[in-house]
Amino acid sequence: MAQWFIAAKKADFNGIAERFRIDPVLARIIRNRDVVEEEDIRKYLYGKKEDMYDPGLLKDMDRAVEILGEKIRQGVKIRIIGDYDADGICSAYILIRGLTACGARADTVIPHRMKDGYGLNDTLIEEAAADGIDTIVTCDNGIAAGEQTALAKEHGMTVIVTDHHEVPYEEGADGKRVFLLPEAAAVVDPKQAGCGYPFQGICGAVVAYKLVWQLLRKLGAEGAEELLDELLEIAAFATVCDVMELRDENRIIVKCGLKSMRHTANLGLRALIEACGLEGKELSAYHIGFILGPCMNATGRLDTAQRALALLQSSDRAEAVRLANELRELNESRKQMTQAGVLQAVELMEGSGWKDDRVLVVYLPEVHESLAGIIAGRIREKYGRPAFVLTLGEEGVKGSGRSVEGYHMYEEMTACKELFTKYGGHRMAAGLSMKEENVEEFRRKLNACCRLTEEDLEEKVHIDVAMPFAYLTKPFVEQLALLEPFGVGNAKPVFAQKGVHIISGRILGKNRNVGKYSVTDGSGTYYDMVYFGDLDAFREFLVSKAGEYMVNRLYCGERVDIPISITYYPDINRYGGKESLQIVMQNYR
Repeated sequence: MAQWFIAAKKADFNGIAERFRIDPVLARIIRNRDVVEEEDIRKYLYGKKEDMYDPGLLKDMDRAVEILGEKIRQGVKIRIIGDYDADGICSAYILIRGLTACGARADTVIPHRMKDGYGLNDTLIEEAAADGIDTIVTCDNGIAAGEQTALAKEHGMTVIVTDHHEVPYEEGADGKRVFLLPEAAAVVDPKQAGCGYPFQGICGAVVAYKLVWQLLRKLGAEGAEELLDELLEIAAFATVCDVMELRDENRIIVKCGLKSMRHTANLGLRALIEACGLEGKELSAYHIGFILGPCMNATGRLDTAQRALALLQSSDRAEAVRLANELRELNESRKQMTQAGVLQAVELMEGSGWKDDRVLVVYLPEVHESLAGIIAGRIREKYGRPAFVLTLGEEGVKGSGRSVEGYHMYEEMTACKELFTKYGGHRMAAGLSMKEENVEEFRRKLNACCRLTEEDLEEKVHIDVAMPFAYLTKPFVEQLALLEPFGVGNAKPVFAQKGVHIISGRILGKNRNVGKYSVTDGSGTYYDMVYFGDLDAFREFLVSKAGEYMVNRLYCGERVDIPISITYYPDINRYGGKESLQIVMQNYR
């Protein structure tokens, strides 16, 4: 059973509430997010574009802008090389829009997942040389491309790296890390040593956005402010899709980007919003992360990411609509293939002793290699452990990993890097290539070196506030919107209440996957409660607590009284022109 913890961080909640015109409960939640200083609280609640960090704070930024300014004046060919996921696509779009607005002769190439693999490779360098390219600008990749950067220099090309991934390193004889930066003309990556940028957690598209911002400022390009506003939407989109923590500057980027995105002038993005049935809705980080973003990622997984880039670049409404619908259909195919892969992975895990490993490694040679990361995420969610899913590609085994709190995936992989032909990533996710004969040794060594304990792997529910339902009012629930956007690093608040009595219930939805209940917490007032989780598991729990007879009565519409403890989030249900408070149950015990 999951462990429940109630946060007990101290602060002057009433004082914070008074100064920032918020409810004391919100002040407590903000403190639980470790936002403490007055200025940080202000930015958390009311941050604007003016609060974003100056791009000049990034190491090598001015050097990169100086080089690009000179290359633009010379009229030489510049090639932008991105990546096939949403962050890489958005990064490439931001750079091509920004550079061409400054008069650059620029084009873009996005590696093909199957043919090229991740990031720079020798073939892309040779193709650039054959095409007469003078300068290569990477985005969302390049920090680990030391050999490819050297090859480009041998061809007389200039390389500028913009990235946000961890810098590769080796451990010296003294145990100290020796970082291996590519010998590029400029390296812009907030994670490199000596970079004074205040927040390392930005995605590749934000690094690209900062480069364009600085370039426009230095060259005094016309319409710079309008262009930066447009590109901020794309940077926000990528920030959510790349699962960056929604705190500090990321929070401002996504908040401002979402506000602008609701009325976007980008024909492709607008067409995608319409194709996904979100037109006219209040867009949230959830819509980007779970509806729009997967459509963009699907092109890089099953086709070519150039199609998603073409969508963002589209200047024709009919073309944008056609491309948006193609992306949505590709994503539907991706969902079906993913579900089949997850079922296969679970069968393998359950039929072996692997599910008891602290780090899960499952080899699915027949599964499309582009789905490894998504399946790894599902396996991690099911078993609560770091998970790697490996598939068989044309040139050996490829795979992706998804991590849990307390397990730095990139660092743990570095401890067995001799098994890989290529690898990279960060704390929560990673990618790799290896020879097939190394799969079992990879599983063995990861688990032999793993320091996670069983206690570390137990599910933990962190509760912000234990709060009776009587505290809930429509103004309070509406004020919770100040805490958005929610996501990694800024989770939706978790409230808890014990002694919640289920009085009646029914199953709703065309797939019968929503539970709706009438509940009270002893105040004499009844509330609607909904649950979107595993209804079969919830039924089993209720049977264990109250018996089969009582649960049958519950779902037959009869009045019962089953007490439980829950964590929840309050919401306002809008239906048929009416509004009412409802409780959204998240966990139970």
